[in-house]
Amino acid sequence: MPQEVRGVIAKAKGEPVSVETIIIPDPGPGEAVVKVQACGVCHTDLHYREGGINDEFPFLLGHEAAGVVESVGEDVTDVAPGDYVILNWRAVCGQCRSCLRGKPQYCFATHNATQKMTLTDGTELSPALGIGAFCEKTLVAAGQCTKVDPAAKPEVAGLLGCGVMAGIGAAVNTGEVGRGDTVAVFGCGGVGNAALEGARLAGAKTIIAVDIDDTKLEWAKGFGATHTINSTNVDPVEKIRELTDGNGVDVAIEAIGLPQTYEQAFYARDLAGTVVLVGVPNPTMEIKLPFIELFGRGGALKSSWYGDCLPSRDFPMLIDLYLQGRLNLDGFVSETIAIDDVEEAFHKMERGEVLRSVVII
Repeated sequence: MPQEVRGVIAKAKGEPVSVETIIIPDPGPGEAVVKVQACGVCHTDLHYREGGINDEFPFLLGHEAAGVVESVGEDVTDVAPGDYVILNWRAVCGQCRSCLRGKPQYCFATHNATQKMTLTDGTELSPALGIGAFCEKTLVAAGQCTKVDPAAKPEVAGLLGCGVMAGIGAAVNTGEVGRGDTVAVFGCGGVGNAALEGARLAGAKTIIAVDIDDTKLEWAKGFGATHTINSTNVDPVEKIRELTDGNGVDVAIEAIGLPQTYEQAFYARDLAGTVVLVGVPNPTMEIKLPFIELFGRGGALKSSWYGDCLPSRDFPMLIDLYLQGRLNLDGFVSETIAIDDVEEAFHKMERGEVLRSVVII
């Protein structure tokens, strides 16, 4: 029987969000209803509210979440009611050309729920990243539910659903940071600090954090940064070379999405080094680099989408590391808030006051 729950809605571009009554249908074939316990306030949700993703308003916001499966539809075998899960937006299909090549982390046909959640007047909602988790309950494709150890607190476990996974994966999966490597991360928000944490986990010996905000650079030290650079005061490329015997880093990770910082990352890497772009650029942005530099420096220029993660592989492993005290997920939670406080959390994010506000539901 359909249920009425409360959820955070963005009705129109740039307008403040509101908490509305949402109708959640019973799960159909391949679907699950999840009782959301916690959901992080990610910058992507703000992009949705500002019309930066698409114009399919109204949006049901929230996607970085953990909770408990309440019910499942027909043909669902991987999860069952009572399972503690992290929600993901890469429910791999198993049938596309990437999956068939043995690379499901790049799946080109990921699943979402077929049915629509609606407002009480029948208006269909567009769930953020196919999830919509600023809500007491949400309807998703069952493949978007990844079972993990229930000993992990939902306010930290849910962070792996987007930003923290994107950053850790940019270092570990995309950048392939290895033992003894040197790494620089440009931008020390949630994703950038997660990239620092990923570099630390991978055994990098020199981990350089670059930002224009001293508060964020101080945060970076708690996630593995061995050196910090405020790029308003010094040329970060020159300073990175100074810290790496004049060579540059093995892996440079751009976690902002700006042409000028990407160019800095490009020149801050060693010969045959790797540049990883995990920051999301504006669609209008362009970058210009000397063609001879692309050829002469060698190495690789990579984009990292969701940290090139495979949720079924990466989420349980990272939760285990957290429970062993080897992964600092607690450090990302700046505050816990109620569902009615999401709009103010967006403003705190814009002012750079928090790494993550997390809605407890």
